[in-house]
This record gives sequence, structure tokens and C-alpha cells, in this order.
Amino acid sequence: MARNEEKAQSMLNRFITMKESEKKKPRERRPYLASECRDLAEADKWRQQILREIGSKVAEIQNEGLGEHRLRDLNDEINKLLRERYHWERRIVELGGQNYSKHGAKMTDLEGNIIDVPNPSGRGPGYRYFGAAKKLPGVRELFEKPPELRKRKTRYDIYKRIDASYYGYRDDEDGILESLERNAEGLMRKKSVEEWRRLDEVRKEARKGATEVVSVGAAAAAAKQVLFEEEEDVVEEERMEREKEEEKEREFVVHVPLPDEKEIEKMVLEKKKMDLLSKYASEDLVEQQTEAKSMLNIHR
Repeated sequence: MARNEEKAQSMLNRFITMKESEKKKPRERRPYLASECRDLAEADKWRQQILREIGSKVAEIQNEGLGEHRLRDLNDEINKLLRERYHWERRIVELGGQNYSKHGAKMTDLEGNIIDVPNPSGRGPGYRYFGAAKKLPGVRELFEKPPELRKRKTRYDIYKRIDASYYGYRDDEDGILESLERNAEGLMRKKSVEEWRRLDEVRKEARKGATEVVSVGAAAAAAKQVLFEEEEDVVEEERMEREKEEEKEREFVVHVPLPDEKEIEKMVLEKKKMDLLSKYASEDLVEQQTEAKSMLNIHR
């Protein structure tokens, strides 16, 4: 360690480093404005320098542990370098060089899908997000896709897919339904024939039994007919008696004479007169009037 320090402090080494620094050209600074550059090679050199700076910062911004503020600063610096690169590429085209902006890199979301770069002003490359800056609060929402709204089908869309096959008009074209119906028809016909034969045997047995008891049945039927007619007569008489009793109950006998319409009108008129006298005449006048009527034998 001491040996290295002695070498650095030696006069010869300091003299050699001084001569080497004199031979080196002064470090050139990139022009602030791309329009100040007049040489195509120089413009391409400054573009390459900007690309190297962008690459180093993009590699640095991949680290999520840098913190939110540092990530935002790095993202702003990268976007500033991108705008500067855009100016230099435009200057290269003006000087007659290659157009690099045609093959620029696209912006991707968290899943790697290519998306549009937000550019409200419409000039320049727009503002982009790189690396861990895509996961910052407020930025993640920009890359999330809105939920797809399911469009409600109209009646026209529903009926547009309906054709003749929906109503079953083409079911017979493949021949499957015809074979199934043929088998089912054979089974149904066989069951119907068996049922008819069984019923025919039952009818024949019933006819044989009916011929044996026809004589006994005829006598019993005649007796039943006589009894039935007698019962009908008894029921008819009871019904007639019941109707007569109901008619007697419905009759209403009035034992008190009822007033007719004229008498009712007189009574109403007399009542109105009495109401008017009681309202406008005094009690003495009413008493005198009643006495006069009684003396004259007037009953109104």
C-alpha cells in the first residue's frame, strides 16, 4: 500500500499524467439545441450518446426498491431524453440522413401488450412509463383495461339467427327422425292390435252370458219398471203438496188499512204548515187558532 502511494507521489508519474492530459482533446458537450449541429456524423454521434444514457436509466428504473420519488424522477429523466432523441432524429432527417423514428419502440403494459402512448399535445413521442414506474399508484390504473360491457341483444339480433331449422321444418332431411318414427309406429300398432283382440274376447264372453240370463232379466226389468212408476207418482204428489204449502206461506194478509198517495201528501203538507207556524207564530197565536178550529169543528 505504501509502495503505491509513493509511486503516485513521485515526480515522474505526475509529469507523465500531465503530458497525457495535454495530449487529450477537451471533452465536447452535446449542443443544447439540435438545430445548432450542421454535420450529419456529429448528429448521429449525439443520438447514440442519448441512446446509451436512456439504456442505463431504463436498467436502473427496473429496481422496485428505489422508492416512489426516485422512480418518478428517473421516469421523467428518461422521457426528457426521449424528447431530445426525437429532436436529434428529426435533425438527422433534415441533414439528409436515415429516418429512425419509423422503427421506434412501442409502449407495453404490465402484461406485455402494446398500447397507445398518451400524448395530449400531439407533438413529440408522448409521455411513457418504464419498469417499476408502471406499478406506481395512479399509474397502474392507466394500464388496466376497462371491463367489457356486455351489449344487450335487440329483438332484431335474436330473430336474425332464427331460420327454418329452428321451427323444425328441416328435421326430416337427415332421415333420422323418419327411422325413429317408423319403429315407434310399429310398436304402437302392435299394442293397439293386442288391445283390440283382448276387448273382442271380452265382448264375446259377455254376449254368451247375456243370452243365458235374458229371460230372468226381462222379468226383473218389468218388475223394476212398475216399481219405478209407482215411486214417481208418490214423489210427484209430495212435490205438489210442498209447493202448495210454500204458496200459502208467501201470502201476506194486511189487517190495518194503509193510506194512499193523496192522504200521504196531505199529511206531509200539514206537517210543513205546523213547522212554519211553530217557526214564525207565537205560542198564544197557535193556541187561539187551535181553539177556534175546535169550536168550528175543523179537523185540519
